[in-house]
Amino acid sequence: MPERAAAPLVRGLRRWDLLALMINSTIGAGIFGLPSRVHALIGPWSLLAYVACAALVAIVILNFAEVASRFERTGGPYLYARTAFGSGVGFVMGWLLWLVRLTSFAALCNLLVSYLGVLSPNLGTPAWRTTVIVAVTGAFAVINVVGVRTTARIGNAFTIAKLAPLALLIVAGLPSLSFGRLAPGAPPEADAFAKAMLLLVFAFTGFELVIIPAGEATDPRRNLPWALLSGLAVVAVVYLLVQAVCAATMANLAGSERPLAHAASQVLGSKGGVLLSVGAVTSITGTLGATMFAAARLPFAMAEWGELPRALAATHPRFRTPWISVLMTAGCALALALATTFAGALTLSTVIRLITYVSTCVALLVLRRRPDAPEAAFRAPMAEALAVLALLTCVWLISSVSGREARVVAIATLIGFGLYLIRPRRALVP
Repeated sequence: MPERAAAPLVRGLRRWDLLALMINSTIGAGIFGLPSRVHALIGPWSLLAYVACAALVAIVILNFAEVASRFERTGGPYLYARTAFGSGVGFVMGWLLWLVRLTSFAALCNLLVSYLGVLSPNLGTPAWRTTVIVAVTGAFAVINVVGVRTTARIGNAFTIAKLAPLALLIVAGLPSLSFGRLAPGAPPEADAFAKAMLLLVFAFTGFELVIIPAGEATDPRRNLPWALLSGLAVVAVVYLLVQAVCAATMANLAGSERPLAHAASQVLGSKGGVLLSVGAVTSITGTLGATMFAAARLPFAMAEWGELPRALAATHPRFRTPWISVLMTAGCALALALATTFAGALTLSTVIRLITYVSTCVALLVLRRRPDAPEAAFRAPMAEALAVLALLTCVWLISSVSGREARVVAIATLIGFGLYLIRPRRALVP
């Protein structure tokens, strides 16, 4: 017989908090190195690639927006898969989502240490690496425990702090824009354009984090679709303008390892380069906070449905946050961050995110045909055609991954099915 759940979560994430979480989750470290890599592949055609990529991601996000508008509980793609396909697929999806959030957090922690080492070589030593990783992980664990409003306010501050130097670079660099340098020449090779598109698609990922903590959002069925679509618009404009400024101000953009810092030095002087380096550290730290926040909600959601030990569904008696799930997630993320490197921790991330997208797009098709499915507060235009197009896009992207990544994901999936078979079966009543 189901047991009574702990005190409900606080719905403290307002509309603008969700928008900030969307931006914070998507704009990470990639934009600080992406302009040179894309320009090296396709030159001025990179601007068109950004527009095309934003259109492709918009198709996927429209699917997410409609499915998210059917639910008010925590879980995101885990909950959607569970509702559409049953508990087995839902459990594996939740497990993979949690695992990729941990690996992303570990990768970003190590990347943060690398950037700090650029600003101050002493911070790149092994002793400081351990200190920084422990301090950052512990700080975000505490923030997550003491309340969702505290988490939201700090997340909002990081969002503003990461956008500010990018906005300054854009404003200072706009007078340098000239059609001559930005005008596309001969079309690039199809293979080069496809590689550039792949880089850009992955730079737009992370938006799926915003839908996981729906149980702590006010009016999530209406506010989540708005945050997803508005956030994509902000991110796309920022990415496009940053690329344009870098291309207009740097003669050797393709050869730059730190294109934003070099572009800022051109338009803002030597202090501009330091400012953008600090901005990179701030951006990574903000994304770490968003990743921890979303990751800790997945075990909580799965425990609510009786698929993990019910202790993980406990809420703090004072703060009403899933504190046991937060501490468990933080502990696992810390161990992984200390035991891996940046490249090693990224192995699972790409493929599992794409699997998440496939699952949610298929869930839209299933839920639209089920009379007992929760009603959608947002209806995507031409949703079924868009879902099929999004599926084809995701399959194309999955086909580009290496055999090693595919094997690692297959092993992780099998482990998930094994855990499903031994899961507890006592659901909590919300």
